[in-house]
Amino acid sequence: MKRGYFYSRKLHSLLGVMPLGFFIIEHMLTNYAAYEGGKEAFQGSVKFLNDLPLVFFLELFGIWLPLLYHGVYGLYIAYTSRNNVGNYNYGRNVAFMMQRITGVITFVFVIWHLYQTRFQVAIGNISHEELGTHMNEIVTQPAMFILYVIGVVAASYHFTNGLWAFLVSWGITIGPRAQKVSSVICTGLFVVMSVLFVMSLFAFRGTEFEAAHVWNAAQSMIG
Repeated sequence: MKRGYFYSRKLHSLLGVMPLGFFIIEHMLTNYAAYEGGKEAFQGSVKFLNDLPLVFFLELFGIWLPLLYHGVYGLYIAYTSRNNVGNYNYGRNVAFMMQRITGVITFVFVIWHLYQTRFQVAIGNISHEELGTHMNEIVTQPAMFILYVIGVVAASYHFTNGLWAFLVSWGITIGPRAQKVSSVICTGLFVVMSVLFVMSLFAFRGTEFEAAHVWNAAQSMIG
């Protein structure tokens, strides 16, 4: 039982960095294209990803199955873990608690986001080319925008703090100095990822991503 638990935790940790870590970074860069280059750049990034060979199997084995295992097992860890923040209120213990909280938030947010986007594409309600416009319709709602900000910041924290824990648990950062340096690097990565994600959300709120009929109606009212 202990050996099975050990290997389950190791696999959970590994999947959180590879491949799910690559997925969240790729998702960040794809969305940031909306801020950097506007609608055309975002659509180009989406098209590039969907034109990859064997994209279905890449997503199945590189995203969906790892996400299912990491998310469900992570919920189990969050439910069974004991937080000692009340007794030992110091940085690492707080980070331990926040890792569990952001894990739950991230899992719910990702499932919800996938339902709003990829699932809608899969059932034919929208096309890949309409994802930018669809995101505009979502994040221009104030409540949705706030929830998305919370979701992307939680996901960024969960990944970067999990990366720090991964480096420790896999024996990559050994000793206080190495762990302190990796903590600074991971904190910096968290800030960068959060900023880029939020900037992307603001980009999706721009008029460039509005549906054509909405933009035309607004122009008529102004005229």
